[in-house]
Amino acid sequence: MRGLILALAAGLMFGFGLTVSSMINPAKVLAFLDVAGGWDPNLALVMAAAVPVAAAGFALGRRRQAPLAAPAFQPPAARAIDGRLVAGAALFGIGWGLVGYCPGPALAALGVAMADPKGADLVGAPLFILAMLIGMATVAIIDRRVRK
Repeated sequence: MRGLILALAAGLMFGFGLTVSSMINPAKVLAFLDVAGGWDPNLALVMAAAVPVAAAGFALGRRRQAPLAAPAFQPPAARAIDGRLVAGAALFGIGWGLVGYCPGPALAALGVAMADPKGADLVGAPLFILAMLIGMATVAIIDRRVRK
């Protein structure tokens, strides 16, 4: 139960940060990616502020024997850069560049739209999340077939 509460708190804090920084607005993200036009550096500033916070979290984590809600740290099993990783990163980047959403901001935008439907993105975020879920299911099906 403690793990679920910590996960909820972390997710709410992440979503709040995305909302306050306007990173749930796809136009803001697309303006950052438009280096040849009306470039908006705000996303770079958000990332610059996030790096020291993440670094502090990793530094604190190295001092602990185990995480707060698990018996031990579980580092990623795979460390190699393979075709699957590169393809996933490329698809993520292409999708982000085309529509200005990635999973975290889209979920936060959906939450904002549900809480205050006036002026919120009632079409883009739900449509992106639906497409993302279809894509995830498709990859899972392909993975199962390839592994057989």
